[in-house]
Amino acid sequence: MRTYHVGRLIDHVHLRVSDLEASARFYREVLDTLGVPHQSGEGWFQADELYLSEDRPPTEKLHLAFQAPDRETVQRFHAAALSAGGTDNGAPGERAYHPGYYAAFVLDPDGNNVEAVHHGPAQRSADSVKIVREQ
Repeated sequence: MRTYHVGRLIDHVHLRVSDLEASARFYREVLDTLGVPHQSGEGWFQADELYLSEDRPPTEKLHLAFQAPDRETVQRFHAAALSAGGTDNGAPGERAYHPGYYAAFVLDPDGNNVEAVHHGPAQRSADSVKIVREQ
């Protein structure tokens, strides 16, 4: 059995996008498919550690991978991303990275490589990291 820890390195990722409306539509669709809540306001879009705002030049050539709970979600992610303006960059399927690695890749409206991946059966210690701020 292999045990490893995640959730200690990245606080947030800020993507600067060329068209916030198009990018927010894209990320809203794929995150809904993954069951990840999101919110937006005047000039911004956010989901967990991901933050988007409009700026030039936009963030380019970034690789961003989202966790998927199963293969079917990876397939739905790919379809939703394409219907929301993404470009296919690798249809859902097994990858040679490790046994059970099932992923799909799309390019977002600014050309960033966005992936949904299911690593195969695994048990998590928690669904998320809970942070409570002291007042």
